[in-house]
Amino acid sequence: MDTKVYEEKLKKLEIELSEESKKLGTTPEMGSDVDSYDTETDEAEEFANSLGVKESIKNRLAAVRKALGKITDGSYGRCENCQNDIPKEVLDISPESNLCKNCKSTSA
Repeated sequence: MDTKVYEEKLKKLEIELSEESKKLGTTPEMGSDVDSYDTETDEAEEFANSLGVKESIKNRLAAVRKALGKITDGSYGRCENCQNDIPKEVLDISPESNLCKNCKSTSA
């Protein structure tokens, strides 16, 4: 397997996810205007939604960094569960994948 291609994809993805995480990292200013409860409710809901998205980005970023570490140590492309090779078509779609199709479907 040519890991250089996946390493480049993962590094690009790491940058994109880091930037996206930084954009979501700021806490919105809710203000002290108590006349508009609808506005405050909307702002609170938007903030709660962004926390969920940020957590998802954080988890994916961790998986990307873990995959980059596996490239370095030579274990990239092997399923963490059964140690079989992860198919190229899976890595092409999600280069940070750590499970093969079979193990992913049984763990879901």
